[in-house]
Order: sequence, then C-alpha cells, then structure tokens
Amino acid sequence: MSTIGNLLWLIFGGFFIFLEYLIAGCVLCLTIVGIPFGLQIFKLATIALWPFDKKIEYMDYAPGCLSTLMNLIWLIVGGIWIALSHLLIGLLLGITIIGIPWARQHFKLVSLALTPFGRRVTG
Repeated sequence: MSTIGNLLWLIFGGFFIFLEYLIAGCVLCLTIVGIPFGLQIFKLATIALWPFDKKIEYMDYAPGCLSTLMNLIWLIVGGIWIALSHLLIGLLLGITIIGIPWARQHFKLVSLALTPFGRRVTG
C-alpha cells in the first residue's frame, strides 16, 4: 500500500517538491555559510521524494546548543515559510477523505521543516 501511495505522491506533485528542495539545497551549498542549511534541505528532499514508510526521529545523542541555535536561525530565515506551505497543503488535502494519507505526509514535513537540525530520517 505504501508503494502505491509513494507512486501517487510522486506523480501528483512530490517530484516537483523534491526538485525544488534539491535546487534550493544546491544553491545554499554554494556558500560556506549556507552548507549546513543546504544539507538540511537535502534531508527534506529525501523525504519529499518518497515519504511513505519514512519516519523522523531525534538523534540518539544530544546535539548541543549549536543545533538549537541553527534551528532558531533556520526558523527565522525560512523554515517557518516552508512549514506553513506544507501545513496549508496538508489542510487542503485533509478536507477530502481520499487526500488524508497525503495530508499526513505533509504534516510530517511540517515537523521536519520547523526544526531539521538534530533530527534524522529513517525508513
């Protein structure tokens, strides 16, 4: 069932979300300051390509105060806008019964878009 969900996700917009994240990550990695943020965008890109059966977990070790600082910068600079876009799409998909599985995947992306540092994607 998750393979069918992933294929439908890919056909109906998941590939374009993946491409947007991939291009944004490459642009951010052009500067030394943007590399940590670009790597987090690549994390979003991997889950945006094939989201079903993937989970977002906190890392086993304590990432420290640098992770908190980077999450704060991320949130102020662009994370809030990414999270709001996934929230809006998730709410629109959640209105229909057939769109609920895809809405859940967008809500999963909201969680990662708010605080990507100190988390990992498994699955």
